[in-house]
Amino acid sequence: MKYTRITALAAIGVAATLSLTACGSDSSGKDSSSKGSSSLSSSSSSPDSGSKPEGGSGSGGPEAGNAKPGSGEDTEAEAAANGATETGGKVTFCKTEDLAIDATDAAPDKDSGRIDITMINRGSTTCSATGFAGVDIKDADNTSNPIERGHAQPRVTTLKPGDAAVFDLAYDIDNTGGSLASPTNILVTPPNETHTVSLKWPAGAGDIKGAYTDVEVYPTHTTE
Repeated sequence: MKYTRITALAAIGVAATLSLTACGSDSSGKDSSSKGSSSLSSSSSSPDSGSKPEGGSGSGGPEAGNAKPGSGEDTEAEAAANGATETGGKVTFCKTEDLAIDATDAAPDKDSGRIDITMINRGSTTCSATGFAGVDIKDADNTSNPIERGHAQPRVTTLKPGDAAVFDLAYDIDNTGGSLASPTNILVTPPNETHTVSLKWPAGAGDIKGAYTDVEVYPTHTTE
């Protein structure tokens, strides 16, 4: 009888041990599986970790696709800067060597000074004289004074061989006889050129009121 109890107790002990072992193995398996899952999740998300959120700076999200394109219509100033012709084509800019340039007094009255500078295309091809010419006025003391641009938009100015373009210098006339400016020459660099020509200050042009900084140059336009 005693032997039977001992055997029974031993059997129960073995069963309990086996049960605990199985539980321990189960728990360990779950931990291992969990770790593996966590590692896999981390690995699969890593390619996105460096990407920027949608719609953010530098993203290719919806906002990037909704950017509005330009109107495609050049303003006259933009067309002028690009050397576009009135028909939408493009021509090269006029070269100084192909232009006959002259300056004349064109004052409309005794108070408003104006010097018209005409450029005639003596070349064999159509060219563009669009924009502002560079202008310096040389004084009797041999100093050269750059002339500021007036507030005006350039107009497309295309010259066929023999065509003329004109631009003007505008200033107020000093009728007191006390002008400190003594202009002798006008140094002209056609639009988008680097070669300069020297023109005589027109005889009979009114004296400049103030300083050379008060003179303004305006963009070219055709004479038609």
